Amino acid sequence: MSRSPDVPSKLTLEDRQAIIDATILYCWAIDERDYEALDRVFVPDVHCEYRSIAPAFSGLAALKKILAAALDPLDLTQHMLTNHQIDMTEEGPRSRCYFHAQHVRASASGGPNFVVAGVYSDLWQSTEEGWRSRWRSLDVRWTEGNPEVVAR
Repeated sequence: MSRSPDVPSKLTLEDRQAIIDATILYCWAIDERDYEALDRVFVPDVHCEYRSIAPAFSGLAALKKILAAALDPLDLTQHMLTNHQIDMTEEGPRSRCYFHAQHVRASASGGPNFVVAGVYSDLWQSTEEGWRSRWRSLDVRWTEGNPEVVAR
């Protein structure tokens, strides 16, 4: 497969930092319930595979709705990222990073805390507004605590 002409062959340090910054913005946006900030992270027709939350779906509006339904009932969340890796592929830049997410609901029967940890993977697209994810997967690797915290 040959590289599409709109896919760069290399990333600059500025490109790499912009991609990492967008993954970090995602965490701040969802923890602050500022779902409109996700417009600066994803393309409008992003495809998502959040298997632990919902079947695969497409569209930023759908992502915002799913995240709001999962997070708005909670008292607090804190999503943290580490070990960012970005590789250039034929499809464009592909990144992955570990996430560690604390979820708190004081009224949950059985305890107020539930931790989820795993990997976010993204495929990035350069737009006039900057780098945006066009594909994201969430792969839960482990959990700890009371799953009733996030039960709907």
